[in-house]
Amino acid sequence: MTTYIDTERDLVVSRIIRAPRAAVWSAWTEPAKFEKWWVPAPAECKVAAFDLQPGGDFRTEIRESGGDFSPHIDGCFLAVDHLERIVFTTALVGGWRPALNPFMTATITFADHPDGTEYTATAMHKDITDRNMHDELGFQDGWGTVTRQLAELAEA
Repeated sequence: MTTYIDTERDLVVSRIIRAPRAAVWSAWTEPAKFEKWWVPAPAECKVAAFDLQPGGDFRTEIRESGGDFSPHIDGCFLAVDHLERIVFTTALVGGWRPALNPFMTATITFADHPDGTEYTATAMHKDITDRNMHDELGFQDGWGTVTRQLAELAEA
């Protein structure tokens, strides 16, 4: 399934990661590795739930400046296509339950590239208002930073 990009409602980060697709996939799908790159350093991530299957719970927490961990992502995996695609949403939580604060659906794709892996993260929003809010909150910088951190981990 190809992801259609709606330029009015979607935000995209893409990068060629100089590592095999299996290494990038592993960094995304193994919670201990995932925690190392999912939030921009020096903030820290803790995986609270990571049931990597359709309907599975996906919850992360974030800690900044050594404080307490607080909620970050509270969502649900929608699709997991081994080595190809992960789709999650904050519109639902684990078990397909409706979320209190739906915001976006993200599609993450992994494709072979002559230099390693073509990695693309697309954040889809219900309307331009949510898209613009996400952009103003620093989408390009934040998602760009974590994609660089992912690359550094996978390439090591």
